[in-house]
Amino acid sequence: GWLGTYRKTHLFYEENAHFAPGETGFPVWTVQDRRGQSYRLGVMVCFDWFFPEAARTLALGGADVIAHPSNLVLPHCPRAMPVRALENHVFTTTANRVGTESNGKESLTFIGQSVICSPGGEVLAGATETEEAVITAEILPHESRDRAVNRYNDLLGDRRPEHYG
Repeated sequence: GWLGTYRKTHLFYEENAHFAPGETGFPVWTVQDRRGQSYRLGVMVCFDWFFPEAARTLALGGADVIAHPSNLVLPHCPRAMPVRALENHVFTTTANRVGTESNGKESLTFIGQSVICSPGGEVLAGATETEEAVITAEILPHESRDRAVNRYNDLLGDRRPEHYG
């Protein structure tokens, strides 16, 4: 079913010449898994991953899982997503495409490498750069809710945004 609307916040390359960036912020929705248990789902699209504030905003909004549908061409995202998962203690799922697309003047090659990451920054499942694949991992979304780093520190609670300018 339909949960709501999210419009991509950070445009990439020529998207800036053709589209306006979304102004909806980064919403988080309550959804249910196959067992009927609810969890909180946030979405960021494609180039949004490049801005750490996107994932942090979703974590602050209560996301347990960040879904990240993409058409990635830059090589960095597959290495960055475990960090985004770790620094926000959430599950992340990046679905990317493979292959090359051309408009006659230039071509873009999509990097593939879809990835599912744990709140500890582990890669739970990953795809190759060139082959279409369906990757899966069994997760317990509620595991992301304990954001304690140790008994003295809380990942989100210890933030000091007054110093972040």
